[in-house]
Amino acid sequence: MDGTLKGRIALVTGASRGIGAAVAKALAREGAHPILIARSQGGLEETDDAIRAEGGQATLLPLDLLDFDKIDQCAFALAERFGRLDILCGIAGTLGGGLYPIGHMPVDQMDGLFGLNVTANWRLLRGMDALLRVSDAGRAIFATCGVSTGIHPFWGHYAASKAALEALVRAYAGEVANTTIRANMVDPGVVATKLRALAFPGEQQSTLQTPDRVASLFIDLARPDCRRNGQVLRA
Repeated sequence: MDGTLKGRIALVTGASRGIGAAVAKALAREGAHPILIARSQGGLEETDDAIRAEGGQATLLPLDLLDFDKIDQCAFALAERFGRLDILCGIAGTLGGGLYPIGHMPVDQMDGLFGLNVTANWRLLRGMDALLRVSDAGRAIFATCGVSTGIHPFWGHYAASKAALEALVRAYAGEVANTTIRANMVDPGVVATKLRALAFPGEQQSTLQTPDRVASLFIDLARPDCRRNGQVLRA
């Protein structure tokens, strides 16, 4: 780590475990101050403990991203405390309870899946846009998945949500192309996460790459000198 993110303010969703926690810790190692968002207070505290053990500092913000108005309140709070946001990492996501044929997905699970994977990220962009514009190099980075393209039976609901997210982020990237903001996505590939275990319950996660191994992709896109925009960086 070379400390190229020293002093930068970074918001990370899904920071209580998996890729979100790994990215938060990697940002802190680079000198950033991560704001950790997740529903689980205990998980956030574990991530915070790991960051502090390495000499970093973080701000904990327990928040259910499906409580959309709270996202706007979060933006106001960040404006008052920090005055800007340098890095937005939208990593929280859900499989919606599992894999289903198109006609079998329960309606409430479908609503929750799109709510977290798409609407919450739109609300984050909507709420944090003004703060990213204050930064000298605002970076918006979101987690996507390779199933957003191609034919993937039983993955239709999740795939549709990620395709929608990619369309949203690419549109935003075009809208900010003439500013100092850059918006991109990361497809981490096959990683040992809770979501992956839900999709493939018989898989040996010890054989998969760990979240820490893919955190560097987010760091690359978070750097002030990153020129990518509207792209998907794949592991």
